[in-house]
Amino acid sequence: MAFERARKQMVINQLARRGLRDARVLDAMGSVPREAFVGAELEELAYQDNPLPIGEGQTISQPYIVAAMTEAAKLLPADRVLEVGAGSGYGAAILSRVAGQIFSVERHDCLTVAARKRCQALGYDNITFKTADGSVGWPEEAPFDAILVAAGVLLPPEALKRQLTNGGRLIVPVGDASEQRLLRIRRQGEQEFQQDDLGGVRFVPLIGAEGWPE
Repeated sequence: MAFERARKQMVINQLARRGLRDARVLDAMGSVPREAFVGAELEELAYQDNPLPIGEGQTISQPYIVAAMTEAAKLLPADRVLEVGAGSGYGAAILSRVAGQIFSVERHDCLTVAARKRCQALGYDNITFKTADGSVGWPEEAPFDAILVAAGVLLPPEALKRQLTNGGRLIVPVGDASEQRLLRIRRQGEQEFQQDDLGGVRFVPLIGAEGWPE
């Protein structure tokens, strides 16, 4: 019950009061147990407004960032979504409650395995995980209605832009280690893209062929 209360307070204080309005996103944030996606030693910190370490130099993003990125993607119930950077699996779990089918790529296999186990244990059966270079997307499953990137890049990866449907949205942090902007890039034609700046953020770097070098 303590976690459930903390989750409800998180939705009210960290999300709704900061301007997030999508009822389906707020419902997802209020139903997915964030404590199940961190180590036992960090469970009591699960609903604080900050990222937490999950190993391999990676973090689980703060709840507000997960919710804000999900809301920015403007997801519909039948949408096919690619998540780049599965991490703990929490982001994919939230997406799975809002969209139809989730494909999540993670560079570290130990994180992939753990994320898959957590989501399976919770019954989130519309998520497919794999270990691969997420900067080049998932060509075999493209196109996607939305792509969310949970790591920072210097430039939006062209491979990800090409894997969007017409009208598809790419949510990606762009910038260097000192300053990043969260961008929403909407595909409007074969070579036409419209871009919105959603504000400043800070993410770990996206390592890969179209990201940062190893």
